[in-house]
Amino acid sequence: MNANMSSIILIVLMIAFMYFFMIRPQQRQRKEHQAMVNQLKPGDAVVTIGRLHGMVHEVNTAEQTVTIDCEGIYLTFDLSAVAKVNRATPAPAAATTVTEAPVESASANKEAAAQAEEEQAPTSAATDADDEKPAEQAEK
Repeated sequence: MNANMSSIILIVLMIAFMYFFMIRPQQRQRKEHQAMVNQLKPGDAVVTIGRLHGMVHEVNTAEQTVTIDCEGIYLTFDLSAVAKVNRATPAPAAATTVTEAPVESASANKEAAAQAEEEQAPTSAATDADDEKPAEQAEK
């Protein structure tokens, strides 16, 4: 009788262990994912479970689908395919980040071009002087 009781206790402990360490965290993840998907709106940057990055174009809750704009290509996925949502940032902030790098490189390019012109200016003047000498010598 004691052996039967200990085996029942062992089975109950195994079920409790599985519930607290496997089933319960999975339910929590599912609820968090559902809440994230329910908050989707056009303009949100998303990553799918296949690691495809794009912007939400349309959310269809009736069919449980989302249309994602990936650089002009519109793809339709199930809502469950959305793995991560990055809320959209304001456009001016993104544009500022993009324009800062080219401005710095453009000014560096202008400086390099100015230095190249300064280096070439004496050589072109010397070349012009050399071109005039043979013409003068030909006249004599």
